[in-house]
Order: sequence, then C-alpha cells, then structure tokens
Amino acid sequence: MIGQNIDLASRIRALEDIEAIKRLKYDYFFFCDTKQPEKVRDCFVEGPVHIDYGRMGVFDHRDALVALFTELACHDHMVEMHHAQNPRIDLVDEYHALGSWGLYYYLIDTREQSVTQLGAYYEDEYRKVDGRWLISATICKVSSTYLCDLSEHMARVLFAGRDAALIPAP
Repeated sequence: MIGQNIDLASRIRALEDIEAIKRLKYDYFFFCDTKQPEKVRDCFVEGPVHIDYGRMGVFDHRDALVALFTELACHDHMVEMHHAQNPRIDLVDEYHALGSWGLYYYLIDTREQSVTQLGAYYEDEYRKVDGRWLISATICKVSSTYLCDLSEHMARVLFAGRDAALIPAP
C-alpha cells in the first residue's frame, strides 16, 4: 500500500496504521508480562476470533484465552518475558491488515524451579474498529524450545529442539 503512486496523505496514514499495529502487539506482550488480563483482552476484537496457540489451546473468543491466561500465568511465580521482533505488517485495506512477528519468549517458574525458552512466530490478522487496530486472528507456531530444570541448585536440560510437543504438558 505504501508506494510512489499514492498521495502523501495516504502514505502517512499507512505508516501511522503500521505503527499503531506494532504498538498493539507490543502492548499485548507488555500486558502479558505484567499480568493484566483485562488489557490483554482489550487487544482483541469483540465477538468471534481465531486464536491458535498450539499446545496452549485454540480459542474462538477472547474471553476464553483470557480465562486460561489468568488461570495459568497470572501468578507471582510465573515470570514471563515476551520479546517481539522482525514485524512484517501488510495493510490489506483501510480496515484490515496482516502481520507476522518473531517471538523470543522466556519463562522462569520459581515454584517449579524451571526455565522455558521458546522461539516462535505469529501470523496475525488485524481489524480496525472505531479507529483502533485490534487482533482478529492469531496463530503462534513454535520454532525452538529449551526446557531446563533448576532444582537441586543446578541447571539440567530437559529438552532442546524444535518443539517439545511430545513432552507431556505440565
């Protein structure tokens, strides 16, 4: 959408939309890390969505995702760090966009004495609603996994590879 044959106002609007989408994703990760489930919820459109987080589940409404997030992650012993990288945002039209993101995720579980490090990527769809960009669909695919047990005052690697899908979920 951003190109030589588009007027300056349209090009500026496109750049502003792309920056707003980036901010949305950065906010989503920040709200996850700071355990703010209502703000996580507000990053998604109301009504039907498609959220596919692999082992964590597939959700058709933002409230279902937030319920699981609250149950599993909103605890002081779950220290999470989401780092977004390499955003690729394509505006489809004035109200729709597609995006892909790299993710570096790090979790320290002080209760279980474990560390999980993931590399993943997101494939997102966005919709502009009442002037605000929101996530309407997202798929997260894990590309690398590192699990480490920290009990007994030493690190022991439990798994290192592409996807720990064969390891039973905790």
